[in-house]
Amino acid sequence: MENWNALTDYSVEQAVRLLAIDSPSGYTRRAAEYVMDLYRGLGYAPAMTTKGGVLVCLNPDAPAENGLLLEAHLDTLGAMVTEITAAGRLRATNLGGLNPNNGEAENVRIVTRSGKVYTGTFQLHNASVHVNGAYSDTKRSFDAMEVVIDEEVESRKDVEKLGIMAGDIICFDPRTVVTESGYIKSRFLDDKLSVAVLLGQAKAAAEGQMKLSRQVWHHITVFEEVGHGGAASVPAGVSEAISVDMGCVGDGLGCDERQVSICAKDSGGPYHYEVVSALIDAARRGGADFAVDVYPHYGSDVEATLRAGHDLRHGLIGPGVYASHGYERSHRKGVEATLRLLWAYLDPSVGSC
Repeated sequence: MENWNALTDYSVEQAVRLLAIDSPSGYTRRAAEYVMDLYRGLGYAPAMTTKGGVLVCLNPDAPAENGLLLEAHLDTLGAMVTEITAAGRLRATNLGGLNPNNGEAENVRIVTRSGKVYTGTFQLHNASVHVNGAYSDTKRSFDAMEVVIDEEVESRKDVEKLGIMAGDIICFDPRTVVTESGYIKSRFLDDKLSVAVLLGQAKAAAEGQMKLSRQVWHHITVFEEVGHGGAASVPAGVSEAISVDMGCVGDGLGCDERQVSICAKDSGGPYHYEVVSALIDAARRGGADFAVDVYPHYGSDVEATLRAGHDLRHGLIGPGVYASHGYERSHRKGVEATLRLLWAYLDPSVGSC
C-alpha cells in the first residue's frame, strides 16, 4: 500500500454518504442498494440476501476452503410509531438500543408506507421548562416521550390524513460533521463507519493494492441492532468470521478514536484466542495503532453467526468510537488503522522478515 491518505479519504467520504441515507433496522433497502451499486462499480458481483443484506466475494476464483467472512452492519438505531395521540403527537418504540436520553430534542423524519416523509422532533411530553415543573425530575423513557410533527395537526384525525400510521419508521438526524482536525462526529458511526472501511478495503483489493491470501467475503448485514444480523448467509467453505464494528472507547479501556480496537472478550464471552492473537500480530506488521480491550456491554454480528450454529473461528475489530448509541465520535486515524490491520491480516507477507 502506498497512499493511505487517499484510501482513508475514500472510506470517510463513503461513511458520510452512507450516514445521509436513513437505515434503521427494518428499513434498510435504499442503503443496501447504494452499497450494492458501489461494489458493482468496483467490479464485484454482490447479491442481496433474502433478508436484505449484501453478500459479495472479493476473489471468487480463489479456493473456497478456509474462507474468511468480514461482517459489518448497515442498520442503525431508530424508532417506530406505535400510537397517534388525541393531541396529534406520535408515541414511539425503539428499534435497537436507542436510549431516549440520547434521542431527546433530536430532529427526526417520519417515513410513511406510501413513501412520503414528514419532519418532526423527538421531545419529552410537555417539554417547556417554563410550564413543566417536573421537567428535570422526569425519567426519560419512551412512555414519557413523543414526536412533535412539523405540520399543522391538532388531533389524531389530522395526523391520519397525512398518511401516518402505527408501524411507520422514525429516523433520527445523524448530524454528520467531519472536522479539519480529522474527527468524524455523527449518530450511527456504529456501524456505517466500518461499512465504509470494508468498502475501502474492497476498493484497494480491486485495484491490486491489497493482496488476498484466501477467499474473502463481505457480508453487510441489516439486523445487527436487533440481534440477528449475522445469523445467516455464511458461504460454503468459510471457516472464520470477523465482525468489523465500532471499537469501544471509555473508562477502563485502552482504545481511543485514533486507534483500531481488537476485542478479546465482550458480553458474549471471549473471542477465538488464535484469531485475536493473529489480529494483534497483523496490527503490528501493518503499522496500525491499536489497543486490545474487553468490552463490558457489547454483542456483535459474529456472535449471532455462532449462535445460529455455524462452526467458525471468530473475532471483532473496529475503529474506536466514543459515545456509542449517542452522538458518536471517531477519527480518520482510526479508519486508517483499521484498514492497515485488514491489509496485514489478509496478506501474511506484509511486514514479514
